[in-house]
Amino acid sequence: MIQIKERKSELAKLETVDCGKPLKEAEGDMEDVAGCFKYYADLAEGLDAKQNTPITLAMKAFKSYVIKEPIGVVDLVIPWNYPLLMAAWKVAPALAAGCAAILKPSELASVTCLELAEVCREVDLPAGVLNILTGLGPEAGAPLASHSHVDKIAFTGSTATGVKIMTAAAQMVKPVSLELGGKSPIVVFEDVDIDKAIEWTLYGCFYTNGQICSATSRLIVHIPNPSNQTLHLSLKSQFKSSKHHWASNYGVMGADRSNERADISGPNKTEFLDRLVKWSENIKISDPLEEGCKLGPIVSRGQYEKVLKFISTAKSEGATILYGGARPEHLKKGFFVEPTIITDVKTTMQIWREEVFGPVLSVKTFTTEDEALELANDTQFCRQGLCGSIVHNHASSKLHLEASNGVALGVS
Repeated sequence: MIQIKERKSELAKLETVDCGKPLKEAEGDMEDVAGCFKYYADLAEGLDAKQNTPITLAMKAFKSYVIKEPIGVVDLVIPWNYPLLMAAWKVAPALAAGCAAILKPSELASVTCLELAEVCREVDLPAGVLNILTGLGPEAGAPLASHSHVDKIAFTGSTATGVKIMTAAAQMVKPVSLELGGKSPIVVFEDVDIDKAIEWTLYGCFYTNGQICSATSRLIVHIPNPSNQTLHLSLKSQFKSSKHHWASNYGVMGADRSNERADISGPNKTEFLDRLVKWSENIKISDPLEEGCKLGPIVSRGQYEKVLKFISTAKSEGATILYGGARPEHLKKGFFVEPTIITDVKTTMQIWREEVFGPVLSVKTFTTEDEALELANDTQFCRQGLCGSIVHNHASSKLHLEASNGVALGVS
């Protein structure tokens, strides 16, 4: 969309001020917003060309055609971490399909969504096709989910809210699309370039101030076994059927871990963590409008306090705050949290099991392929796994493909 590109700088600044993400990231989001609208505009033209496609039937007396119709009015509910980009991801396909849409942005960050409405007015989108409804969830969002004139709901947000929306929609057998929470793993093997692995680790957990559902916030690092044998994965053959996989996963989550070791030590772990801390020390935490900012403030006081509570609970449960865990000393105001690395974590701890939605990384180690798989899948979010990373330097891509088939995730 030309109008979005022309207003890229203005919209990026509004996004940064509204939700706290670094300006450079917001500028990248605006490029993606424009690209998203362009992509679906092209699909819309292709959809028109496919209307009334004839279907050959064995019975010549009958004629059959495929006619694609809009589903109707769609309710689009988005979170505050990617306000305009999330809006584009939902609004663009809805409009391309010919649907009327009601966009419900988060009450914490809705400014750029209102600007989107102005852009739509400038391009002469007919009145009533796209409607922006601001307000609190219980007052503005909940009534839409149960409204008889809403034909479909697309929601991105917390699992708890997603359950409520699905329950409300089920009363009228209304279709829903949900993108919910996550607690994604990043598994790092011993054969990697450590600095490159660390770069990916920090990017996966601390991008967008750590406030992203697909954040790889559980770091699982390989420690060579005593015999120093090369580790090869054969996960694909071990988990050929989903039934076997889910049965195995249930066993992981339901196992008695009262005597679980918190972690193990080794030269690989020590070197990796030492460098991880050094890289973290160089992350610029500042006003997100400043040049070079890599980590801005948490979106609100409520979320800021929630993140700090996760950290303090981890410490009280016996984990070690290896780095960060508090407000940066040079920033006296604003909801800033240092990039935080937590070790000596047990899988029963809250910090390992629950989504933080902040710049907090939990660390565990593994020695065998079975343990790596067990740790990666050890999450309540596994059935709706969003993302995951496996970092290795194996000569064949087969390793990555086999590992991905053993870990429950949507994007690897």
